[in-house]
Amino acid sequence: MKNKGSSRILRHSFATYHLVFGTDLRFIQFLKGHSSSKTTEIYTQVATNHLKNIKSPIELLNLD
Repeated sequence: MKNKGSSRILRHSFATYHLVFGTDLRFIQFLKGHSSSKTTEIYTQVATNHLKNIKSPIELLNLD
């Protein structure tokens, strides 16, 4: 059972990583083998917390 849980975490991390770094949700759906986009959309809830912390390159400039 331990391996089954580990593979699930790996698949979940894979999808979340790709979503956070801009991979289109449809591509993630295809890569994960989901027939329904609703199944893939659960990763948008997880990624939202990460997306709030992304800064624009303009925000990173020191214009003082």
